[in-house]
Amino acid sequence: MAILSRAREILGRKLATYLSKPIKENFHLSTCDPEYLAATIRKGDILLVEGVSRFSTAIKYITQSTWSHAALCVSNVKGQELLEADVLEGVRNVALSEYSSCHTRICRPVGLTDDEIDAVLTFACAQIGHQYDLKHIFDLARFLIQAPPVPVKMRRGLLALGSGDPTKAICSSLIAKAFQSVNYPILPELEVNDEGTPAQVKFNKEYYHIRHHSLFAPRDFDISPYFKIIKPTLECGFDPHQFNWHHQIEENLKR
Repeated sequence: MAILSRAREILGRKLATYLSKPIKENFHLSTCDPEYLAATIRKGDILLVEGVSRFSTAIKYITQSTWSHAALCVSNVKGQELLEADVLEGVRNVALSEYSSCHTRICRPVGLTDDEIDAVLTFACAQIGHQYDLKHIFDLARFLIQAPPVPVKMRRGLLALGSGDPTKAICSSLIAKAFQSVNYPILPELEVNDEGTPAQVKFNKEYYHIRHHSLFAPRDFDISPYFKIIKPTLECGFDPHQFNWHHQIEENLKR
């Protein structure tokens, strides 16, 4: 049994290494200046990232979203330190500069006190050293072999696949659990009943099902009514009158 477990771990890490490599034709420009991003993000913010790896492709397919990764800002010093669950390194701290050239979005919780923010960060940082759930990688890998025509209503359930080991994590579930530790909501309350059309009943039941932290995806922080979307370019004083249009630049060059 121990030999089989060890073999699965070795295979899982090799698969994780393969899946974490970027797909050459995938490239997404950052939509804001790295300096603006660094000046805007603060403790407690969630940074959503549009990844370009094979693994990111599977996540985006399942969630039907731009965002494939989420990281939590845990410090305003040391280059705005983030906490994330990496497929190879597990739960770790990384500098904001790791994602400064990526397409990102800042989601900011509203109404939490400084003490509550610190409690969220303490909970999350206590998970440092935990490994990424490798069984989750096995479960997602098949979508890169051939993306099956999975009905939309069933895609969310695919995120529940994994070992369920509390010492293992995936990025969005780790962050959702940290916020839920201080009773901060991710998605709104919804009264579940059997009234309405069959489609509405199915939606209600699916919506209620995903309230558990293990089923949250990066996109849920984007669509959540409880997180404010922060755009660094606007926060740093965007002035449309100073914007250089392409044709204006060409005219200036001709002069």
